[in-house]
Amino acid sequence: MPIYCRWLTVLVLLSGAHGSWVGATEPSPWLQVVRHTPYVYSANWFRNLTNIRTWVLTESGYCSDTDRHLLFDIRANFLAYQADSLFRMNTQAALNATRKRLAQEGKVHTWVPGTADELGYPFALACHQPHVDLPSALARLLAWHEDFKVWGSWNGLQVGSARQPVALIDMAKVVFDKQSRLQQLPYPEQLWPLFVGQIVIESGAVKYTRSSAQALGMMQLMPDVLDDCDISDPYRQHRMAQLECATKLYGQNHRSLHKVFMQRFGHLPVAKQQQLYLLLLVQAYHGGVGRIASLLQPSSGSQEAQLTQAAEYFAQHHQRFSAEDIALGLIYHNMGRKQLAMASLYYLVDVGIVARKAMFASGPVPVSTPKGRTN
Repeated sequence: MPIYCRWLTVLVLLSGAHGSWVGATEPSPWLQVVRHTPYVYSANWFRNLTNIRTWVLTESGYCSDTDRHLLFDIRANFLAYQADSLFRMNTQAALNATRKRLAQEGKVHTWVPGTADELGYPFALACHQPHVDLPSALARLLAWHEDFKVWGSWNGLQVGSARQPVALIDMAKVVFDKQSRLQQLPYPEQLWPLFVGQIVIESGAVKYTRSSAQALGMMQLMPDVLDDCDISDPYRQHRMAQLECATKLYGQNHRSLHKVFMQRFGHLPVAKQQQLYLLLLVQAYHGGVGRIASLLQPSSGSQEAQLTQAAEYFAQHHQRFSAEDIALGLIYHNMGRKQLAMASLYYLVDVGIVARKAMFASGPVPVSTPKGRTN
């Protein structure tokens, strides 16, 4: 299954991405904070986290100076920033001092010190993301320079030519439109912007890329997925092959997830139901459809009951939350289970941020746009 590409790995908390809770019987202190978070606090989570992630991805707002960490609470409210020190251990100590101060000032109900192996609370996120280069990724996607235009053919489909290349986003649209019809994808017009966001989030719109988990290509597809798409080794990073296979994966996930989703959320108003379903399809692409389905399935035993408690609550009280808040709430309240972590939250938010920027990008080419063809 695809993973969140390394260039946009986001959880830099001066500790492991998952902490020592993986496989542990007793939740770590920071995870106990998560477990005791009321479900109602999920209201406005998406909006609040979008603000923070936008600062990080665009090096704006409180991340205009990237040598900082941002701290936020269980409602995803921004609390403070902490300047980084030259040494990592000193930065960690400063973060913990700020955490303690915020608790003493009554801005959070408790605080948890972070260590080299454990996350802390309030949560911290580094502004400095050395693998993030959103302007360059958008330049490749939208062909802000002629050298970024592409062309190709795959499986009987020709897009552009050597004499008349096209923007990558135009190539993606041709492949997506064809496959969305063949796969009978739901709400393709609403899914398309999210798919575009994933092109950037997965790889920075770079053709040749391989993750540490061996996910390949622009859409970061795992070898077993590429096998299912019958793509042989020489063509596994072919742009159009990647786009086609990624859309087929969406079709497979749709067929696996839709019935379970409707059993849990079929009573929601149509517009909210559609939006929530698309967001969960995006999460299924990132984390696996089985993992997302397990958060929705009716309870059958104590372990399953824990996984589905959040879904049960949000299904019953959906009027209080947006579709986006429900999608994040399902992940947040199950962190530490099924290998769900902060990166799962960030993925969905970042896809939305990039989707909006890509869809509404217009105007002259930025002066700082990089030159030269990029595979």
